[in-house]
Amino acid sequence: METQSMTIAEKNAENVKRGYAAFNSADMATLTQLFHKDASWQTPGKSSIAGTFHGRDNVFGHFGRYGMETNGTMQSRLMAVSATTDGKVVAIHHNSGTRNGKTLNTDCCIEFDFKDGLLISGREYFFDLYNWDEFWS
Repeated sequence: METQSMTIAEKNAENVKRGYAAFNSADMATLTQLFHKDASWQTPGKSSIAGTFHGRDNVFGHFGRYGMETNGTMQSRLMAVSATTDGKVVAIHHNSGTRNGKTLNTDCCIEFDFKDGLLISGREYFFDLYNWDEFWS
């Protein structure tokens, strides 16, 4: 029986799923395999965590703040992943965590772009940006 190979869109969607699992378990080896060295990340808002981060090391430093500032309670529970024919992936997840007596409880959509099979950019869109900013203030 012949198996059909995965399309680029399907591979990218699988990599996003692997990335969420790696993020939630702080598996830096897997994240390093998935992210392009020139990756960028955009987090909206007015909090200290907002900004655009360039380069895999800076993106990972940004992610590290999520874990450090929440004492490891920050989680992003993946709810849906959709890939387009041009290889973009959109994921919806639920963020939760605690920090300084505050509770994070908001959904987020991330648009992922890929280059050479690796994640080159991520742009976050929060369903409740006020909750996100308040949590990180």
